[in-house]
Amino acid sequence: MDERLIRFEQRLLARNDAQASELRWRFLRAGTFVVNLASSPGAGKTTLLEATVQALGGGSHVGVIVGDLATDNDARRLAQAGGRVRQITTGTTCHLEAAMIQAALDGWNLDELEYLFIENVGNLVCPAAFDLGEAARVVLFAVTEGEDKPEKYPPLVHQADLILLTKWDLAPLLAFDEERFTEAVRRVNARVAILTVSARTGVGLGAWLDWLQQQRALQLTQWGAKKGADRVSRDSGAGD
Repeated sequence: MDERLIRFEQRLLARNDAQASELRWRFLRAGTFVVNLASSPGAGKTTLLEATVQALGGGSHVGVIVGDLATDNDARRLAQAGGRVRQITTGTTCHLEAAMIQAALDGWNLDELEYLFIENVGNLVCPAAFDLGEAARVVLFAVTEGEDKPEKYPPLVHQADLILLTKWDLAPLLAFDEERFTEAVRRVNARVAILTVSARTGVGLGAWLDWLQQQRALQLTQWGAKKGADRVSRDSGAGD
């Protein structure tokens, strides 16, 4: 590869990482739990988010940023589910970047947001390289894609905090081998949790919602402990 191209990509990623770090601090201070959802096209991100936003009660405390190459079809669907929705149309760019998220947040009061979901562009390759300041990266695989897909896209699976196996209601019709799928995931990421869900029937949604609430509570606890430690450190320094 041309060294000039390599240097350009390195600068691009370094700039993105710096912007993502700023976003992460903003989210932490506001108490906003941010989830970056990645999958191939058609894995069911939008349908899952519709059910999730509705289950969380919608309103001003739930936000969704939708990334698509073209159209605002998914954003319009999610707006009907409730919550706040912003569309990012990337054109030819096959992933979202931290700068895009910063721009999409303009005018939103993060202090009011408990959850922010980022529906990344349908792609299992490009999004792996770009941090968006999220607290959790969730990767979706649909049973219709087959059991071997996790091994074909190792970077995202390796980074995942949770794997969602979607469209679970179709598994019996496809003779889907859950054990084989789990083994494929474990060969890439031995510790990541795996949940089976069907947004259409509601199977697994309770476990998904429990996971979200537990992770947000953990983030709030860790942030509270850090602020307490910082306060003690400042008070101790002032007394020296």
